[in-house]
Amino acid sequence: MPRLSHYDSSGRATMVDVSAKPSARRTATATAFVELSAAVLAALPDNPKGNPLEVARFAGIQAAKRTSELIPMCHPLALTHVGVHAEIVDGGVRISASVSTVGPTGVEMEALTAAAVAALTIYDMTKALDKGIVIRSIQLEEKTGGKSGEFRRTRRLPAKQAAGL
Repeated sequence: MPRLSHYDSSGRATMVDVSAKPSARRTATATAFVELSAAVLAALPDNPKGNPLEVARFAGIQAAKRTSELIPMCHPLALTHVGVHAEIVDGGVRISASVSTVGPTGVEMEALTAAAVAALTIYDMTKALDKGIVIRSIQLEEKTGGKSGEFRRTRRLPAKQAAGL
């Protein structure tokens, strides 16, 4: 059985030493879903704060670059690409964040952070219209590279089901 890597032999939380690991191309994609009412969805284009989808995209990109400042045991990484996409779907906004690097450790946390912060930004940009907004299903969809190999989520829920509708 695998063991948690962020603990030393005495059980104390520690940052993993990746200095002996070889550099490899690593990628990760994460998603999130922001459940919005029909009224909020209809109001998205006319938001006085600006286009929430574009602001969320920028926020997600910035968040990926700052993940090591937010998650204590994450390594600061030289990211080679961050892409965040937000699209209106049935019941809300689906966010997808993809991150790449060449280095000794993966970018799963950067992709998850980008998706989460983009979702929080959609909430921030639309909360004046509805406080009942729900953020759901922040999850890793796939990752490549590294010792643990590839991961691809095999079961994807339709947007309405992911939103709990």
